[in-house]
Amino acid sequence: MTAGPGDLAARVLGPVLLPGDDGYAPELAGFDLAVGQRPAVVVGATGAADVVAAVRHAGERGLAVGVQATGHGITVPADDALLITTRRADAVRVDPSDRTAWLEAGAVWSRVLHEAAPFGLAPLAGSAPAVGAVSYTLGGGLGVLGRRWGFSADRVRRLDVVTADGVPRLVTADEHPDLFWALRGGGGSFGVVTGMQIELVELAEIYGGGLFFPGEDARAVLDALLVAGRDVPNEISLSAMLMTFPDLPAVPAALRGRWCCHARVTSSGTPARCEAAIAGLRRAATPLLDTVRTMPVTEVGTIHNDPTTPRATTSRSLALRAADEDTVATILRHAGPHAPFVVEIRQLGGALGREPTVPDAVGHRHSAYSVYVTTSYPRPSARTVPDGAAEQALLDDLGPWSDGGALVNFLAGAHVTAADVRAAYEPERWERLVEIKTAWDPENVFRINHNIPPRDRTGTRVPG
Repeated sequence: MTAGPGDLAARVLGPVLLPGDDGYAPELAGFDLAVGQRPAVVVGATGAADVVAAVRHAGERGLAVGVQATGHGITVPADDALLITTRRADAVRVDPSDRTAWLEAGAVWSRVLHEAAPFGLAPLAGSAPAVGAVSYTLGGGLGVLGRRWGFSADRVRRLDVVTADGVPRLVTADEHPDLFWALRGGGGSFGVVTGMQIELVELAEIYGGGLFFPGEDARAVLDALLVAGRDVPNEISLSAMLMTFPDLPAVPAALRGRWCCHARVTSSGTPARCEAAIAGLRRAATPLLDTVRTMPVTEVGTIHNDPTTPRATTSRSLALRAADEDTVATILRHAGPHAPFVVEIRQLGGALGREPTVPDAVGHRHSAYSVYVTTSYPRPSARTVPDGAAEQALLDDLGPWSDGGALVNFLAGAHVTAADVRAAYEPERWERLVEIKTAWDPENVFRINHNIPPRDRTGTRVPG
């Protein structure tokens, strides 16, 4: 073990690394390369005891604390802070009799899907199963099964949390209910989650895939998608991505180098019922490629086929209260074969629009659609980092349909501001989150995230 500051290394089973140590840079490695980081110390946690020791050490030294599982969605660098990496703590245990799973902080959705599948069960995983399950859920968790079963955060039964005082706590609807509400949708501002119990759903197979249309047909396809979405059953989720595929051997020949409209379909119902619902979408144009099929739920990641190799990305989000043909026309004025970004429009509604039995902090639950704009580029430098003006111009022009907010899990990159995070929650929800933050983390120890800052004793915001 590399020697750590003070006696921290003696209290931690995993590695404790300082800048310049062998293994320091690889320990920081994650999916998103857009935000560089230089923590004062990195703790590779193997379990809850390591997290307790790390948080207590940070408290003794006056350090901020950040947490990283897979490194998706970074907005704030952990510079001069203590960064806890959780990838070593990735255990998953399924209880088929209770239809639940308990998972550690570093578990990814692909592992949970794999462990639940033999019992005919599945979690409410996201479209990218390589993402960390805990961080995804703390941000709400908008998955492709959400219209039927809600946000991932809605299915949490228990959280094991280390709070800012270094105390491990059991957090449920009955134990520390304020924390239970805030952590489910409010993100990582309230503590380090070391374990999570979630409800599973009975599901072994899904019907879904992609319809890849020429970009020139995007207007007709997107219009048809909106029409289908008006009456589609809640068991079906629809979305579409406008992007230019790279001219690489790994890309199907029909798509290489082409600007496309990639319509995505996911159904937990019968194939016949799904096909009836999307018949108009199929009639809108002739696809270049059709991958819609029955598949085991463990292959859910093939539907959106999100990237898994590390890259620098910046992302913006907008929640829409409605969408129509003019919305489509507005998007297409900005998106095209030469646009520096890709844009997704995703249908919401159904169970996503209902409060769960035990309410949580997920914001903008009643929105009709989500728009997600993201840019990928080489390792950042002064010459390669885009200024984001083109992406923001699109979102600004979508203002007439916006409900004024965003989905917090779709905000990534150094450009994300405190105002952006605040916009991810309605005013009354935000005020409650701030009050809970002030009670549990008044010094804002946990601020390396989509931060919800506390108030100081004068009632003003504590700076991050």
